[in-house]
Amino acid sequence: MKIFTLLIYLMFSFFPGLVFADVDKVDTNFDGKMDQWKHKSPEGLIVKVEYDTNHDGSIDQIEHYQGKKIMVKAEFDSNNDGRMDQVQHYSKSGKLEWVEKDSKNTGRFDWTEFFNGNEKIVRIEVDGNGDGQIDIWQHFNADQKIVLTEYDMDNNGKLDRWDYYANEKLEKVGFDTNDDLKPDQWQYFYGSKVVARVESDTNYDGKADHWEYFNPSGKLTKMEADRNFDGKPDLVENK
Repeated sequence: MKIFTLLIYLMFSFFPGLVFADVDKVDTNFDGKMDQWKHKSPEGLIVKVEYDTNHDGSIDQIEHYQGKKIMVKAEFDSNNDGRMDQVQHYSKSGKLEWVEKDSKNTGRFDWTEFFNGNEKIVRIEVDGNGDGQIDIWQHFNADQKIVLTEYDMDNNGKLDRWDYYANEKLEKVGFDTNDDLKPDQWQYFYGSKVVARVESDTNYDGKADHWEYFNPSGKLTKMEADRNFDGKPDLVENK
C-alpha cells in the first residue's frame, strides 16, 4: 500500500496535468470493432470524442469539449492518411470562429478561414509557397461573395497585387510596380481572362496617365497618354 501511495504521489508531482478519466467505447455499426471513444473527466464530463468514421481502424475525427459538452475544437483527417489536415475552432458559445487546413497534404497547415459572429466567412489567408508566411488574402462581403484578393507576389512581406471582383467575377487587377505598397497599374478584362484595357500611373501620383486598349483577341488597338498629368489624354495613337 505504501508503494502504491508513493507511486501516486510521484505521478502527480512530476505530471501535475495528469488526470484519471473514463473512456466509453462504442461500436456504432455493430461490426465487432470499436469506432467511437468518449473520454471523460473525473467529474464525468466529456472532454474528447474520437471517431473512426470510415471503420478502417484509424481515428479520423476528434472533437474537444469544455464544460457541459461545449465543443471548442474539431480535428479531421479528410484523406485518411493518418494525419489531421483540418482543425475547426469554436467560441465558448459554440460558434465557428476559424478553420486551419493542410490544403496540399504536406503535413503543414497553409490555409486559414476566418468567420464572423454569424459563422459567415469573411477572410481566407493562404501560405502559397509553404515558407510559413501568408502571401494571399481573400476578402468576402456580407453575402459571403469574394470581393478582393491581395497578394505578396515576391514574398517580401509587402502587398503588390490586388484582384477586385464584382458579383464574384474578376473586374480588374492592380499591381504595385515601384514597391510603394500602392497599385500603379490596373488591368481590366473581357470576362475574366482576356485583357480589355491597361491603365498606368507613370508618375505615381495615384492617377492613371497612360492607357492601352485591346480587342477581344488580345491585339492592341489604341494607346492614350496624359503627358502633362492634367487628367486629360493629350496623345492618342491608333494601332
